[in-house]
Amino acid sequence: MTLTETERLAEAAEKLGCAVKRGEPLAEHTTFRIGGASDVMITPDSAENLAKLVLLAREYGVRTLVLGKGSNMLCADEGFRGAVFLIDKPLGNIEVSGGTIRAGAGAPLIAVCTAALDAGLSGLEFAYGIPGTLGGGVYMNAGAYGGEMKDVVSSVTALDSSGAIHTYPAAELDLSYRHSRFSDTDEIIIGAELELVKADKADIKAKMDDLISRRRDKQPLNYPSAGSTFKRPEGDFAGRLIQESGLRGYAVGGAQVSEKHCGFVVNKGGATCADVMAVIEHVQKTVQEKTGVLLECEVRIIK
Repeated sequence: MTLTETERLAEAAEKLGCAVKRGEPLAEHTTFRIGGASDVMITPDSAENLAKLVLLAREYGVRTLVLGKGSNMLCADEGFRGAVFLIDKPLGNIEVSGGTIRAGAGAPLIAVCTAALDAGLSGLEFAYGIPGTLGGGVYMNAGAYGGEMKDVVSSVTALDSSGAIHTYPAAELDLSYRHSRFSDTDEIIIGAELELVKADKADIKAKMDDLISRRRDKQPLNYPSAGSTFKRPEGDFAGRLIQESGLRGYAVGGAQVSEKHCGFVVNKGGATCADVMAVIEHVQKTVQEKTGVLLECEVRIIK
C-alpha cells in the first residue's frame, strides 16, 4: 500500500461529500490523548457512502481503522498508516418510539442515555458517563455498575467488507464480557436498536445522578485515560491485585498507574504510547509474579 492509494480514497470520499482530514493526530480523537497522525481521516456522511468507501478501500488495498470517541484505544506514537473512518455526528441520529430507541453508531452514549431519560425509559442508566459512542459500546459490550449493553440491545445493523448491510438480532451478537461478534469480524456497526422499559423520570434521573457521582468519586476523571486498562479477572478485581502488588502510582514517563484507582493507567501529561505500554507490561509481569494472575489488557492497541 502506498500513500497514493490512500490519497485516491481520500479524493473519492471528498467527491461523495464526506469530510476529509489529512495528517490528523489520533491524539485529538482518543480519550487517552495519545497517538500520532493518521494518513487520512474520513467522516462518512451516510451509511451508503461508508459502504462505497469500504469497497474502494478494499479495491485499493488501503488499511482502515474505525473510530468513534476513541475511549478504549491506545494508538501508536507513529500514527496510523491508512485511512481512519470516523463514525461521528452524521451517523449519530437518535429516534424514540414507545419503549424502543433506534440510534446510529456515532451517537454518544451519554446522548442516548439522555434521550432515554427524556422519554421516561429505564434500563440504560448504567451507561451514563461512559465516554464512548453507541457503536463502541456495542462493539465491546460496555458495562458498568451491574449493567451491560447485552441487557438492552435488541438488534444491531452493520456493514460487511463487501458493502452489504446486515441486521443481527440479539441472539446472533455473541455479547459477553467486553466482547461481541464484531470483535472477531471486520464488520462496521452503523446502528443499534435498544429495548427499554417505562419508568418514572425522577427515578431514572436519580439513578443516573448517583452513578455519575460514583464515577467521579472513584475514577481518575481528571486525567486522560482509556477507562479500565485491564479486564476483570474471574473472582477478583484488577485494581485490587495491582494495589496489593505495590504498584499504585508506578510511572514511566507521563504514564502512571492511577493513585486514585489502580485499575486505570492515566496520562499525567505528555505520555506516549510507549510509556503506557511499558506501564502495562510491568503491571502484568509484577502482578503475575506476586499473585499468579495474568491480567488481560482491555484497551485496544492500535499500531
